[in-house]
Amino acid sequence: MSRQPLLRYAALALGVLVVSTAALLIRQAIDAGAHPLAIAAARLTLASAVVVPLAWVMRRQSLGSLKARDWRTAALAGALLAVHFATWIASLRFTSVASSVALVTTNPIWVGLAAWLLMREPPARGTLVGIAMGIAGTGLIIANDLVQAGAAPAGRDPMLGNALALAGAIAISGYLLVGRRLNLKLPLLAYVAIVYGAAALAMNLIAMLAGQGIDRIPPAAWLPIIGLAIGPQLAGHTLINASLRHLSPSFVALAILGEPVGSAILAWLLLGENVAPLQLLGFSVLLAGIVVAARAERH
Repeated sequence: MSRQPLLRYAALALGVLVVSTAALLIRQAIDAGAHPLAIAAARLTLASAVVVPLAWVMRRQSLGSLKARDWRTAALAGALLAVHFATWIASLRFTSVASSVALVTTNPIWVGLAAWLLMREPPARGTLVGIAMGIAGTGLIIANDLVQAGAAPAGRDPMLGNALALAGAIAISGYLLVGRRLNLKLPLLAYVAIVYGAAALAMNLIAMLAGQGIDRIPPAAWLPIIGLAIGPQLAGHTLINASLRHLSPSFVALAILGEPVGSAILAWLLLGENVAPLQLLGFSVLLAGIVVAARAERH
């Protein structure tokens, strides 16, 4: 493999690694008293406050070339991103970090099928095998959560949390597919600026209608939220968006399945959430699926 493809895979791997810290930071913000909707709104607002001015200064010509259809696409992609964060962050109130992140990264099922049926991009045979392995690994993690549901701490509802995480997976799948053409058309900075900006507007509207605006965030919750905006949002998701310029949406979605592994390890080390043997088996199958799909993508 030449150096350039290696850099593309390395960038995607780094993006997934950084995004893996999101669940831990969100749980810290929730424990500090912040509402999930307010966390999502603050995360997107802070990220937009960085990228929108930069894009206006450095990519004004690209933004000015957009047509009305492009702005509608950006608005839809941003709305889907807002729904993703709203549902997934809420899921972390009710279920374990490992199960929540595993479910929210089941998007290869939806992305692979939609890319095949709607965009005429049939996945390679190896990618299909990798997707199947990813689904199997995710299923093992969910099965472990269901077995231990009776021992859930007070205030937790694993089934509700899992449903919210699944809704987040469907929303992020739509975001990846809806925004892909615009992502390819625009410089990366311009793309993330308009999509993050649209998502921030939508998320703030949702949070305010629910009476959970960012003005209600306790001071103690702002530190993890700032880390969330700088790390997973600005660095992690931007690297993943950059990967979509060179790699198929099915493979990028599958690579994101590595996120549950990093999130579960961090939750075990810092939050004391134990990783059961069945979960470890699921993580191993997930990683094997990513390797299989990577080989198929390379060929």
